[in-house]
Amino acid sequence: MFARVLSRRKLVGGLAALGTLALTAACAPVAGPGAGAGESPALQAGAPVPVALLVPAGSANQSDAFVAQNLENAARLAIGDLNGVQVDLRVYATGGNPQQAAAVAQTAVAEGAAIILGPVYAEEANAVGVAVAPSGVNVLAFSNNPTIAGGNVFLLGPTFRNTADRLIRYGRGEGVERYLIAYANDLGGAVGRDAIQAAAADEGATIVGAETYELSQQGIQQAAPRIAAAAQASGAQAVFTTAGPNADLPVLATALPEAGLATETTRLLGLTRWDAAPQLLTLPGLQGGLFAVPDRALTSQFEARYQAAYNEAPHPLAALAYDGVAAIGALARSGNPQALSRASLTQGQGFQGTAGIFRLLPDGTNQRGLAVATIRNNQVVILDPAPRSFAGAGF
Repeated sequence: MFARVLSRRKLVGGLAALGTLALTAACAPVAGPGAGAGESPALQAGAPVPVALLVPAGSANQSDAFVAQNLENAARLAIGDLNGVQVDLRVYATGGNPQQAAAVAQTAVAEGAAIILGPVYAEEANAVGVAVAPSGVNVLAFSNNPTIAGGNVFLLGPTFRNTADRLIRYGRGEGVERYLIAYANDLGGAVGRDAIQAAAADEGATIVGAETYELSQQGIQQAAPRIAAAAQASGAQAVFTTAGPNADLPVLATALPEAGLATETTRLLGLTRWDAAPQLLTLPGLQGGLFAVPDRALTSQFEARYQAAYNEAPHPLAALAYDGVAAIGALARSGNPQALSRASLTQGQGFQGTAGIFRLLPDGTNQRGLAVATIRNNQVVILDPAPRSFAGAGF
């Protein structure tokens, strides 16, 4: 059983890098003149790149201090790996508060920051983007909330749309053409539903229906017979769910087979990381289903290096700080004064990150190389490996 009201802050801080989308309401992003024109502060030849790192230190949430330290640790680890580029990293505490985040972002720009890395929470990132847009400074936020992407705000967190694209593309290659969506009646569920629908439209798949459920154990159990019946009546070949591993997924994956869904022929697909919780691997409803994971070998390498450097395992969000610095370093190495402009950030070949390749898209979201996985005999099995370049299979 899980809590009826889930903590959005806890989910964003703990699971964003695992592919569980935790959303907070935010105003629409606003692109200022500088951001809209793609102009950014010019880098000085031979000088360190001034980077502002915004972390949630100083908040009332005790876990934010741990997240903040992990983000700084990973950023400094990445700086040590840069070849031929120096970074002047300055760390600013946001307190997990949008107003404070906006204020320190403006301070960072006044002190010479050429780009902002962070913050974590969506409302913070939105506030920061609006605050610094007139300066032309771009923001690489650790959020995965697509509603705040755009203008001068780019997301580093994995998005539902990227996962949906990968799974439907793979599914169609396996002859799976008809999908029923099962989603929670909250903001994350709605965003996930929209991502699946958009991916299906782009890939030429058919959405035969969308069934929602109340985000509680009782709500899921009550909705399961309706979802199973809808899948059968519509001829769905798969049920694509937005359910999260630490919330609704265990209940849904149990309730649907009990309600009559034959997962051997109507397999489950998921937007979230089913390998995030070991107990999920034993659920009969998930056997043979499909989900996406980043390059596991590269992820393990980063985790091992972080462990060796700091004597503890990294928080999942730490990898995003490393990725951000790696991208900044790769761009600055070109010597282009406008290396951190919007046009440069969205260059097509992308970057090499801790979990594989990724690139920033003009709409502020991102695309990451993902592997397609299943659960077989209670173990994760990779069906299609993560691509190592954007010119290869998987895109």
